[in-house]
Amino acid sequence: MAQSFPLPVFHSGAPLYDQLYRHIAGAIQSGALSPGARLPSKRRMCALAGVSMSTVETAYSLLAAEGYVLAKPRSGYVCADLLPPAPGLAVPPARAADPQPSRWAFDCSTSAVDVSAFPFSSWAQITKEAVYENPGLLQRGHPQGDEPLRAALASLLAQYRGVRCDPEQIVVGAGADYLLSLLLQLLPEQRAVALEDPGYPAAYAAATLHGRQAVPIPVDGEGMCPEALADSGALMAYVTPSHQFPLGVTMPVGRRSRLLHWAASAPDRWIIEDDYDSEFRWSSRPIPAMQGLDRAERVVYLGTFSRSIAPAIRAAYLILPRSLLERYRSTFSHGACTVSRFEQESLRRFLVQGLYGRHLRRTGNLYRKKCALFTGALSAIPGASISGAEGGLHFLLTLPRFSEEELVARAAEKSVRVHPLSRYCHAAPPRPSTVVLGFAGLGMEEIGRAAELLREAWA
Repeated sequence: MAQSFPLPVFHSGAPLYDQLYRHIAGAIQSGALSPGARLPSKRRMCALAGVSMSTVETAYSLLAAEGYVLAKPRSGYVCADLLPPAPGLAVPPARAADPQPSRWAFDCSTSAVDVSAFPFSSWAQITKEAVYENPGLLQRGHPQGDEPLRAALASLLAQYRGVRCDPEQIVVGAGADYLLSLLLQLLPEQRAVALEDPGYPAAYAAATLHGRQAVPIPVDGEGMCPEALADSGALMAYVTPSHQFPLGVTMPVGRRSRLLHWAASAPDRWIIEDDYDSEFRWSSRPIPAMQGLDRAERVVYLGTFSRSIAPAIRAAYLILPRSLLERYRSTFSHGACTVSRFEQESLRRFLVQGLYGRHLRRTGNLYRKKCALFTGALSAIPGASISGAEGGLHFLLTLPRFSEEELVARAAEKSVRVHPLSRYCHAAPPRPSTVVLGFAGLGMEEIGRAAELLREAWA
């Protein structure tokens, strides 16, 4: 065996034992050393390879520990019987990416926020306190989120949104989309899900991902149409009543009552209330949540801090009716909360120390000014009309003399990104000649310049 053994060629860099180990393992994997073949004795290997005994012993020990060789009494080391490597799959060539501008000069995104308004110093201070004062946060926490944060959330929502719940009903998770996915897993019998049309694309994607039938329900000037919902056969309805996305309409109490009556009139009917940006209202006080009107406990309330603080703060929450709470615990109690306990504690301090309320007042004033500046400038375009600007961080612009495609293309020529309303439509025809514009992520000077470019594009 010693005469036919493939000797390694050493090089500088990696330790000699590692090079010898990799050389022998590679020979066994490739078949150069067949199953049952004996390795040279340790002394013989020292002589053949010109290395020390400790180098050979370490390499052989690694090979034996990983199963490449077997130690046989009075026979030394023999090669193990390994299956040949599986043939590789053919990898299709990558499709060339669609050409896109390397960078938009101005992006009217509906999900961006003003990062300059983020309370950096306050957040850094409370995060430092959370880390140094709470070493116990390194341990595993409650699957629904730490109880002190859930208690702070229950108090905040009762005060600001009229939500009625106990901390035990709250589930904290990393983002609204994740919690919506979790809820669909919790309610597997709901095969059809009624969704607003036009509506939030991620909700349609989540329903499809979990094998549900996404049923588009038209939205009128008061929100989801209750007659179409009743005829849909769905047992679950996803709505954004406080500020419908993307039309921006607010569901009045009469329409809310009709949807609540639909949910209560048959077993296992549920409403998912996504309250994604209700903190920001310009023409009135924030509208109380539908959950606060629900006496039959058929509303699952979904909230997030992505708009009010920042998208990177991956903290959202569900409020489950008590009839779903035990089902949730039996299904998901084995898991861990998907939000870091340090981030949970930082958020709790931000809430209870009054920093969140102060932040909302400051950003609310800022976004109100941005909305007024942008809508005022764009309203000067002859024939343009604005809708959905009473609250939230986006609005709609309609300009009948151009098609939707022309509006988007002309804006792109000026390196301004706007979104066609048809992007959010599924079965319902989109309002003609209409685009969706977000403004929160643009600075005040950027809004002025973006408006000027859009006026040039659409003049």
